[in-house]
Amino acid sequence: MNRRKFVGRVSLAAGGAAACSMVPGFPGIASAQSAAAAEPIAQTTAGRVRGRVDSGVYVFKGIPYGGSTAGPNRFMAPTKVTPWTGVRDALEYGPMCPQGNGEGNQSEDCLVLNVWTRGLNDGGKRPVMFWLHGGGYTGGTGADPRADGVNLCTRGDVVVVTINNRVNAFGWLYLAALAGDTYAASGAAGMIDQVAALTWVRDNIARFGGDPGNVTIWGIAGGARKTSTLLAMPSAKGLFHRAIIESGAQLRIHPQDLATEMALALLGELGLTPHQISQLHTLPMQRLNQARAAVESRQNQMHRQQFGIYVQLGFVPTVDGTFIPTHNCDPFSPAVSADVPLLIGTNKHESGNMLINDPKIVSESLTEDELKARIQPLVGTAAARLSDFYRQMYPRASVAERYVLMASHRGFGFDVLAMAERKLALRKGSVYKYQFAWEAPANAPGWRAYHELEGSFVFDNTTKVPRQSGGGPQAAALAAKVADAWIAFARNGNPSTSSLPWPAYTRDGRQIMVLNNECAPATDPSVAERHMWATIYTGLSSSGT
Repeated sequence: MNRRKFVGRVSLAAGGAAACSMVPGFPGIASAQSAAAAEPIAQTTAGRVRGRVDSGVYVFKGIPYGGSTAGPNRFMAPTKVTPWTGVRDALEYGPMCPQGNGEGNQSEDCLVLNVWTRGLNDGGKRPVMFWLHGGGYTGGTGADPRADGVNLCTRGDVVVVTINNRVNAFGWLYLAALAGDTYAASGAAGMIDQVAALTWVRDNIARFGGDPGNVTIWGIAGGARKTSTLLAMPSAKGLFHRAIIESGAQLRIHPQDLATEMALALLGELGLTPHQISQLHTLPMQRLNQARAAVESRQNQMHRQQFGIYVQLGFVPTVDGTFIPTHNCDPFSPAVSADVPLLIGTNKHESGNMLINDPKIVSESLTEDELKARIQPLVGTAAARLSDFYRQMYPRASVAERYVLMASHRGFGFDVLAMAERKLALRKGSVYKYQFAWEAPANAPGWRAYHELEGSFVFDNTTKVPRQSGGGPQAAALAAKVADAWIAFARNGNPSTSSLPWPAYTRDGRQIMVLNNECAPATDPSVAERHMWATIYTGLSSSGT
């Protein structure tokens, strides 16, 4: 932060009477109010912060919700913010957690959040939409331009909060089994960061016009995975009241034995033994990141050699028995969040961005024989039967599209379906399910309705951030419907609007909302697809393959 700005503006910010006395003629109250609107100031539990106004929305960026995580605080639960005097500038996004790309402002002093609101200290009870950034469990930032909250606040009079938290080895390096209770929080540190940010919302958001009793947690991809994990954390109970999971339902995270293997691999990469764990606190963050990337690279190569086994790659949260007592949603949906309404879904062509460099996909020139050759390593002699099933399910789809659909369902759709149905089994919180089927233009960074395409739609930012969707009137029209539905869900736990009546997802009806130029309910196709894959893998197991 610029210390000159921090100190130099204190007297102006502190002062109603002093500011008024500077205005000729003393209709100065109006002028003082205008100055306040130009430089809004909000009180937090740690001190006052100064934001700015963007299109009628008050914006505060880089507000700390925890102390630095560097040095002795590495791998530990987050510490409290040190209070400050005067007024602290909250005008720029804060640092992101260190991550492999080396781009942008990276620091271990990264526990910051951002707030967009239309009201300050006005007694407003606006729904709070608490967004967790994507990037797997490895990277990302709450400064993602797709998640700019101005349009969402203007559209639905909600409060938007985005955060940065620890990720990769900084957030999930499980050391408790090797070094004891001192490191009890290490395998869940990044998740405990999120609980701390939610606690900040509970204690402060009323001053920003928000309702601490109506908080929706939500995210895409990695943000959806973190949302899945929060749903299983007792310490987060009561800090949120609804959840949205977009293309990232996560049923299982790392058990302690696998997490310990990952920790040993990282220590080995660094030339350390378990007795030298204390040295991890003094390593440069770049060295720790390099070692983490090397371990993950080797793990990825090993994973590719496995057959029919799903293994969560990388450093991810650990079922430590304390902060995270169970897997997210396996074998059951967690009772601790049973009454929390859930909006959950996938994009139709999730794997479309992972296959964007495959010329056979982009040109849609893949042949039937090539399709069978690609899936044979996964399903053996059932390749022809699986191909026939998808041809019958999607008679208008090209061979290339069928391949993308197979990869999308296997990689994303089945876990989303399992989470929805296990949630329903608790018979408490309602469930709403969707498929985002709108197809991006040819010059987009993914193919058709690809993974994370909906990111700018849910924030009503397709015009402001057109890279994913190409912008244009069709994208904007759908974004308006989708953003309204997300706002409605945040407000009352039901995404239905006057322009988009949305049926609840039930075990009997299994109705989802298909989001496209024309939005309409439909029977969930992933049920039949999961059944087909299950019969194939059952056959493989019984044959000893």
